Amino acid sequence: MKRLFLSLTALILPLSASAHPDTKGDDTMIHTYILLDRTGSMSPIWDEALGSVNAYAKSLADDSDGREVDGKITVAVFDAQDGIQYDVLRRGVWADDWTDITNDEASPRGMTPLFDAIGRTVIVAETDKPEKAIIVIMTDGQENASREFDKKSANAALDRARERGWEVVFLGAEYANFSDAEAVGVSGSKSMAIGSGNIQSSMDRLGKKSRGYAAGEEAEIEFDEEDRAVAGEDDVKQRKGN
Repeated sequence: MKRLFLSLTALILPLSASAHPDTKGDDTMIHTYILLDRTGSMSPIWDEALGSVNAYAKSLADDSDGREVDGKITVAVFDAQDGIQYDVLRRGVWADDWTDITNDEASPRGMTPLFDAIGRTVIVAETDKPEKAIIVIMTDGQENASREFDKKSANAALDRARERGWEVVFLGAEYANFSDAEAVGVSGSKSMAIGSGNIQSSMDRLGKKSRGYAAGEEAEIEFDEEDRAVAGEDDVKQRKGN
């Protein structure tokens, strides 16, 4: 695993050279890493999923709440086709400089190497070394194709993130089975099922929560009853049998 870590870091380091320097950096700077499932089963909600990422960026940049928060966003999409396909679509982009991600940049395909994608995302974040960070995992299915990381090593990667004080949240897009989330140490208060039609509004709310967390007004990112109602979580659980 040490050799794998070093080889992946070598691949990722060139990307960090093109990232914006932390010229705005202070105690209210936060870096969000969004890991978006690009597998074939995401097709019915793909446009909404992309729109929700863009909504998060807009919400993170919205300073109408009076908080002085600077936010960066990195977005990676993943699937598996003869091994993991992991593409970083945005790397360290300031929220107020955001350009929307479109279908021209990524479209659904392949299987779900969730553990591999989690491990790689943590390595990207560790390369950046932000003081405050949130890792957002959005998927609509269970792990079924990882080769580089298993649940134990993916959990260990997220444990390193949590030891740094970074937040990790897990979003089930039209999906309510959180066994993989539990396997990598994500607690129930930090995981949430989101129904079709509610993904964008939920990510907008997460952007606002992220601002509060960055400003030191919230000790951690958790989903409350109102968040779950807006997400339509109960409906997803009933329809999906969880």
